[in-house]
Amino acid sequence: MKFGASGLVLCLVLAGCGDGTPFNSETDTTDGETTDTDTGTDTGATLSRDGLPAGTASPTPNDGIRRSETQDSTGNGQASSFQYNAADDTFTIDGLAFDGDNVYARGTNVSSLGPYAVYEAPQVVPDSQSGDPINQFRHRAIYGVSKNLDANGDPETEFAIVRTGAYSPYGFGGFIYKRQNGVTLETAAGAQGIYRGKTAGIRDFDGQGGLEYTTGDLEVQIDFGDFSPTTASVGDGVVGTLSNRRIFDIDGNDVTNAILTQINTQNTASISSIPNVQFEVGPDSLDANGEIIGNLNSGFSDDAGNYIAYEAGNYYAILSGTNGQEIVGVLVMENSAEKIGVTGRETSGFIVYRGPAPATP
Repeated sequence: MKFGASGLVLCLVLAGCGDGTPFNSETDTTDGETTDTDTGTDTGATLSRDGLPAGTASPTPNDGIRRSETQDSTGNGQASSFQYNAADDTFTIDGLAFDGDNVYARGTNVSSLGPYAVYEAPQVVPDSQSGDPINQFRHRAIYGVSKNLDANGDPETEFAIVRTGAYSPYGFGGFIYKRQNGVTLETAAGAQGIYRGKTAGIRDFDGQGGLEYTTGDLEVQIDFGDFSPTTASVGDGVVGTLSNRRIFDIDGNDVTNAILTQINTQNTASISSIPNVQFEVGPDSLDANGEIIGNLNSGFSDDAGNYIAYEAGNYYAILSGTNGQEIVGVLVMENSAEKIGVTGRETSGFIVYRGPAPATP
């Protein structure tokens, strides 16, 4: 099976989501495009919670919030100035070497993963003097926008991810996610919510090169009243499950079964699907500003009945809208259970929605 490139419909949706970029901090009023000039680092003010990625300092429930992968010495968070260009359906990402002129075109073999768009950097650029061809690194980006627009026609939430498989270990890249406006959280006794949607991600590796795409179904449940807060503003419980996971190569071919064979061979196991990822449940997941952070993991049993840890990582997310109607975020998790000497990392973005109760038959 090859992942279909049903990009035309998505392209039309993106083009209708306002002019310019999702992650704006500065607007050029001459052409309607907005450009994010914030690198994702904080301005010196203290973040409201430990563990949050870089971005908006000291937010409140009434604020838009922007978070990006924290920059470190390994190349994480190097990407900056994410900009969607509605006029030609391209995506501009600054800060990465050998990705052409920073303009990523809609993917050729894979133009979308479910409801999210895929973009790729040029493969070759000419020497600026001689015209000789210079091969570029393989960079891929995923961009997601909310189906809900605010009063100004801007998407309520958005995310973007960029990775490359050209380095060892993982190399340079980044992710970013944001809500445009504030959030109102439920306060009624016993209030709970359930959110469902899709994920799309990129897998890169430490110990080998290359990139792969991923998809999955994500369900998140929130208890808005408990756990009882351990601080004045933090305490609500969050649980989530990522399931129905598929893996595709860079050309869109479904390689899930090949990955399962690797897992089973290395671990003397007989699993038939990529393990579900579970959010770890405990206090201090959701704060009063609508930001959610926590740990996640997955595992399986081998043929002898022993538990094998498959993945471990973190989730980062933001609630948005009246009564918190949607969640945008990113999952980042690593595994070393597929191939000896290789650690894989999946970075997946998502926007999940809280729908009305189903009609009574």
